[in-house]
Amino acid sequence: MTPKEVLYVEDALGHTQFLMTQCRTAAAQLSDPALQKQAQELLASNQQLFRQFYELV
Repeated sequence: MTPKEVLYVEDALGHTQFLMTQCRTAAAQLSDPALQKQAQELLASNQQLFRQFYELV
């Protein structure tokens, strides 16, 4: 992997971490169970995406 490609993956990791934080915060603050579940599902999806990106490095 070239240094530039590594930078792209690191950038993607950072964005994914940010999205995980946002989803975790939203799930904690939402009172509607359906919306809370959606936020938790998005969190799980982003965690999986993070692991996939991390495996590239």
